[in-house]
Amino acid sequence: MRGPAIVPRVPGRPETPTRADRFDAMVLASVTGLEERWRERLGLVEYAVEDAPQVGADWGGSPVPLSALVHAVGTTPARVVLFRRPLELRAEDREDLRALVHAVLVEQVAALLDLPPEDVDPRYADDRPD
Repeated sequence: MRGPAIVPRVPGRPETPTRADRFDAMVLASVTGLEERWRERLGLVEYAVEDAPQVGADWGGSPVPLSALVHAVGTTPARVVLFRRPLELRAEDREDLRALVHAVLVEQVAALLDLPPEDVDPRYADDRPD
């Protein structure tokens, strides 16, 4: 079969969300909760999603990173980047992916705040990957 299974109401925009759209919404939901709680201590933080990390030829086969944290420098805000494909590949289902995304975000926010992840979000122990 070629073409969309559902004819979109708005030409050029899919009628159903893509996997990337659903992932972005999942990240946004977790970020919103964390930002509400820690906004004053965090300051300005940019959150981004990339499909996969770019690893160099000398990478060496260590585990693929799930996220990256770039600390603020001068007027440049801190930046948390989640890598969609490695996270999706580690999760067994959508709920597992939601928990993994949240755990990774909590770890990165904890690193920015210099706090244990459990202090950033008490649910961290439940969401933490094994």
